[in-house]
Amino acid sequence: MSEQKFIEISKSFFIDSDYKAAFGELGLTFIDAVFSFNAGRSLAKNNLAAFRSRLQFEINSPEPPNAEKSVSSPPSTTLFLKRYDGPPILTQLRNWLPARRRTSWSFLEFERAKKLSAAGINTPKAVSYGEQWGMFFEKRSFIITEKIPDAESLERKLPDYFNAPATAENLKLRRDFIAQLAAFVKRFHKTDFRHRDLYFSHIFYSDSGQFYLIDLARAFKPTLFAERFRRKDIAQLHYSAPGRHFSRTDRLRFYIDYTGHRSLNRKDKVFIHKVINRTRRMARHDVKHGRSVPFAS
Repeated sequence: MSEQKFIEISKSFFIDSDYKAAFGELGLTFIDAVFSFNAGRSLAKNNLAAFRSRLQFEINSPEPPNAEKSVSSPPSTTLFLKRYDGPPILTQLRNWLPARRRTSWSFLEFERAKKLSAAGINTPKAVSYGEQWGMFFEKRSFIITEKIPDAESLERKLPDYFNAPATAENLKLRRDFIAQLAAFVKRFHKTDFRHRDLYFSHIFYSDSGQFYLIDLARAFKPTLFAERFRRKDIAQLHYSAPGRHFSRTDRLRFYIDYTGHRSLNRKDKVFIHKVINRTRRMARHDVKHGRSVPFAS
């Protein structure tokens, strides 16, 4: 597989060179065009900050080098556009602190996905990003990524054997899945990154049995309190795992696979106690605001 090459097609607008022609067909060649673009499906969410927007759209798939021209319609590729328009100054400062430098929202996600991918963690493939700055602070930025092929978030869809009868074969498949998920999260944490939003909605699972990590703008490598942020990640994972599919035994099995310990020591028990306390606080907060609590479902 050839190495991905990004080119700057206009001021601070970078694109995978393979996509240059396809973006040109849509007029997506400068930042103003990206922020006025609406030829797609809005992916707005109630809890999405006002300065953020998300859009799903289709584009002609780039043709491989030296490929023969096809007379039929070219295949399409699904892309996701994230836009950050006028992020609050305080929010920017909070991003710069763990990054230890001034940087835009979009470049944070692009750079972290690139580093994690190089470390063996599957992430969505970025095909374009760009940014505009004011006198000192970010005015707006964007990142465009490819849809992960044949994959869904764990929040939206678990493998079919979780809904199937609890036969011996299905129970084995569920346990294998839990072990694979534990190995994936362990491998992620071994990079020294912490996600800070490690919910089931941000972990994708493909038909080929591969895990992917998305929404990496807040991921970082803490110099202080690394254990605290690791515990936060595990608490978010525990909180978002639906109770109807994951029993207490399943959760303990995940933790044992994650740590590699054959039995729980005192440090493990303290860690688990703190994770449970954190999820209880999260649950009280969500119940207060009329939201469901996944792990208690």
